[in-house]
Amino acid sequence: MYQFKKKIVLITGGSRGIGKAIAESFALHGAHVVITYKKEKDKAEELIASLPGKKHICIQSDVTIDGEAKAVITKVICKFGALDIVINNAGMYINHPIAKITFKEWQAAWSTTLETNLIGPANICYYAAKYMMSVKRGKIINISSRGANRGEPNAPAYGASKAGINAMSQSLAIALAPHNVFVGVVAPGFVETDMAASSLKGKQGQAIKNQSPMQRVGKPEEIAKAVLMLSVDGMDYATGAIIDLNGASYLRS
Repeated sequence: MYQFKKKIVLITGGSRGIGKAIAESFALHGAHVVITYKKEKDKAEELIASLPGKKHICIQSDVTIDGEAKAVITKVICKFGALDIVINNAGMYINHPIAKITFKEWQAAWSTTLETNLIGPANICYYAAKYMMSVKRGKIINISSRGANRGEPNAPAYGASKAGINAMSQSLAIALAPHNVFVGVVAPGFVETDMAASSLKGKQGQAIKNQSPMQRVGKPEEIAKAVLMLSVDGMDYATGAIIDLNGASYLRS
């Protein structure tokens, strides 16, 4: 079903967790994979070395910075001569319950979260879309969260940033469709990653799992499959779609 032979795929925040699973899945199906990382050089290089196939690379970058986002897109195009698919996966979660923190801490949480979760993806979308419009083809898949709709009482900036991802993606789906460029969203619930490990192993671990009637959290590989589905040729009519993957832990109609 999934054929990505010689497709050039860029994945931000691809060194671990969901990003790693997405990178492995694309490589397994023939794509040339580029991942960005901010700090974890060893993990990024280890992943690149382990991927099936050839010509995979990793790039250190902080895509919240305009110049670095542009540089990433430029490097990929110069290296491979093309860019077919972009996955905006890099993100972060900061606890900042309004009842327990100072205004200075509140401001810092909002600024950092929005920069990473919304501004960074917006920067990548801009430069990727400019190239894709010029060649009249391409797909952009953004990773959102159930928190965009369910709400995040202990991390409102996270919920707001992911709601922003949804709105930006659907706006871009409309703007870019005439250029044969398509935009989709995958919105996971709780996923079993190293970032979530402490929560899942703590006192609230079972309660988190029980949010789903399946009594478990998602697996990175499940999220990757949805990303591949939206990215495959022939799924163009799904542009603007937001795919909820949360094990029925949050339902909307």
